[in-house]
Amino acid sequence: MSTYAIGDIQGCFDPLERLLALIEFDPDKDSLWFTGDLVNRGPKSLATLRFIKNLGERHHTVLGNHDLHLLAVAHGAHPGSDDDSIAEILAAPDRDELLNWLRQQPLLHHDATLGYTMAHAGIAPAWDLEKAQALAKEVENVLQSDEASQFFHHMYGNRPDFWQDDLQGWERLRCITNYFTRMRFCYEDGRLDLRNKGTIDSHAGNLVPWFRVKNRANADLDIIFGHWAALAGITHTPNTFALDTGCVWGYCLTAMRLEDQKRFQVLSSN
Repeated sequence: MSTYAIGDIQGCFDPLERLLALIEFDPDKDSLWFTGDLVNRGPKSLATLRFIKNLGERHHTVLGNHDLHLLAVAHGAHPGSDDDSIAEILAAPDRDELLNWLRQQPLLHHDATLGYTMAHAGIAPAWDLEKAQALAKEVENVLQSDEASQFFHHMYGNRPDFWQDDLQGWERLRCITNYFTRMRFCYEDGRLDLRNKGTIDSHAGNLVPWFRVKNRANADLDIIFGHWAALAGITHTPNTFALDTGCVWGYCLTAMRLEDQKRFQVLSSN
């Protein structure tokens, strides 16, 4: 019995099937974790969403920014983008069932037995595990309520870019969401920079990857995350496991077996 964490799929269902064959995934014994961004930009978002939903208790997934974007478009809070590939989901006969299921997924998953914590982009440098769990729950409660549509209408935007405990309302929820689903670089004080998306070395000198902020409150956690394809799965930082290796951009889809941290990869196409 093994547990595998898999990086951002983004609708690349064929590579996912090949990766599961490579690891000899047994749905009766094994479990899968997904770092979010299940959908969008790849060619088979609908098949991906259906497959993961049907795994039932054999999987855990966290929401990524593309998953939230799909929900926002479905709720009429965003017109969609030219490079979206979510139309097939929105037109599917089981659309409502899939979207309602997606809306129930968390922003953060922690397994005390296995000793890993997973979030799509990472965990804000100022948050320890208890704080991160509480703040994730604030957003999840709204997503799973009748206020979800209002949330999606207020979700987009880069401000506020710095966490403060006294933030309130939609600004508070937006800030929490951005840290969990869009974060890459931060300033040394933990303030977000949401413009830079390149490699660790391709940024201004006053920016650092979130996992290298000094005195990070969650440095004791083993954190699994996706979102940052430019890292190519490498952080050079203890206890941080980057699994988005750019499948949708023509590179690889990666799985890590949590029991021994062994990685498995397939190319995005044969």
